[in-house]
Amino acid sequence: MNEMIGLLLSLVAGLSLGALFFGGLWWATRRAMLSSQPVYWFLGSMLLRSSIVLAGFYFVAQGQWHRLIPCLLGFVAARILVVRLTKPRKELSAGPEEVPIHAP
Repeated sequence: MNEMIGLLLSLVAGLSLGALFFGGLWWATRRAMLSSQPVYWFLGSMLLRSSIVLAGFYFVAQGQWHRLIPCLLGFVAARILVVRLTKPRKELSAGPEEVPIHAP
């Protein structure tokens, strides 16, 4: 039972790391679009986000590879959630009835 709690905490850590990584990407992209030199936003953001995530994975694993599996699953799940939450509202509600049909 104690091992199951450790794996569940690894999953939560993966969700947190993924939310930080992909949420940070979304934030940096929005900031870079308003900047006159977006390369600094993208480069700095990538270095910071990658460093935090790699350190987080290292800390979660603690020398045991089986802790990385739920952590990575949480990371991927966070990506799906962040992409879903940051989509523009028009894309979320678009259905087949809203798509105009044009003659060829």
